[in-house]
Amino acid sequence: MKRWLLAGGVVVVLGVLVSTLVRLFAVDIYAVDQNSMDPTLRDGERIVVAKDYPGSDGVQRGDIVVFDGEGSFSPYQGGPSLSRSVETLGQWLGLGTAPDVYVKRVIGADGDLVVCCDETGRLSVNGEPDEEPYLAAPPSAENPASELGFEALVPEGRIWVMGDNRDDSVDSRDLLGAPGGGMISQDRIIGQATSVLWPWAERRELQGGRQ
Repeated sequence: MKRWLLAGGVVVVLGVLVSTLVRLFAVDIYAVDQNSMDPTLRDGERIVVAKDYPGSDGVQRGDIVVFDGEGSFSPYQGGPSLSRSVETLGQWLGLGTAPDVYVKRVIGADGDLVVCCDETGRLSVNGEPDEEPYLAAPPSAENPASELGFEALVPEGRIWVMGDNRDDSVDSRDLLGAPGGGMISQDRIIGQATSVLWPWAERRELQGGRQ
């Protein structure tokens, strides 16, 4: 009996170790805790995040990324605290989202010039209009891709991100007057959202790359 218990304990420990390594270095599960990516992602959905991103292809416009927004989208908190530890544990168990973690779509990266909006209401990247098929409705002069006009040149190693729900998204537009001008360092990227895992009935792959 003791041998069986010992063997069972070893199997459990190895399972936990393998799961931990996979979640640290390969894929992880994050809970969507915002409405800013409607209709692509909905509040409460669980998404699969690939940790090997961006890989050899680099960051691509149109990719949906999960990133640490501490110091940019949210105030810098400093060292660990009990509440942050509890929040991180909740994310690890799939009960909530990690602290200061955001999910947005990459609109520009590595030298891209992002401008909004033209006379048809579309934003452009490097002078080319962006169709943005993931928005709830096609941009128009009456319903532009962003009510806030802007022009942003994205430095190398940074990204300009926006939510698909442009009327309810805190994103790079809100940081235009802050240090860094709304640009997020690519070092802060946790991974790329590749699919919706839960609810099971809503599971689907997420389109990435240039649209």
